[in-house]
Amino acid sequence: MNAATLSVEERQNIDSGAWFAKLSTPLREAILSRAVVRRLKDGASLSSRGTAAEQWCGVALGAVRISSVSLSGKQVTLTYAEPGVWFGDIALFDGLPRTHDADAHGPTTLLVVRKPDFKELLAQHIELYEALLRLNCRRLRLMFNQFEDLNTRPLRARLAKQIILLAKSYGIAQGAEIRIGLQLAQEDLAQLLGASRQRVNQELKGFERDGAVRVEPTRLVVLSRDKLLQIAEA
Repeated sequence: MNAATLSVEERQNIDSGAWFAKLSTPLREAILSRAVVRRLKDGASLSSRGTAAEQWCGVALGAVRISSVSLSGKQVTLTYAEPGVWFGDIALFDGLPRTHDADAHGPTTLLVVRKPDFKELLAQHIELYEALLRLNCRRLRLMFNQFEDLNTRPLRARLAKQIILLAKSYGIAQGAEIRIGLQLAQEDLAQLLGASRQRVNQELKGFERDGAVRVEPTRLVVLSRDKLLQIAEA
């Protein structure tokens, strides 16, 4: 890959990603040399549940919506892959079909490594095995933390924690305020928390009364991170 094919912001997002930044320089360069840039429009499909895994991806800009379909046929959002995050390696390892749908959420730029190149990288760089093992251990810990929160924390605390995480990943500082750049409807936020849109709406109104956030159409603005932390830790 020619680095010039990424914008300065996109390349910075890749280089500063928590996982990628810890790799050795030779391995980072090897990954980038095999990656191609792919730009997707909002809603464009990247992969579908049940299909064969053919690529490993890093998000350079925007977001990838990871979702599944419920028994009633409703599309349910599970998470969003943010800039700097790499995904798709699990199905390349075990050879099983994709477990979820992946679609662009907003204009999105990806670095894509094809399956044969991914296998070559693994064969030539033992470090990549170890790095991906650590990455998947981290994913597993986060998953257990989410299960724990779902079973032990009230919705109010989980919502505050989710907003803090969104502000960390997509926050745009505007004076004392932090505008969350990721466009999210309240239904999307509710799906992330396993709650109804009505309950999430009620809690957000409470956050507004407390001066913690301001709710705008498809946008959230953090007015006081400290107040959100107090709610999340209550």
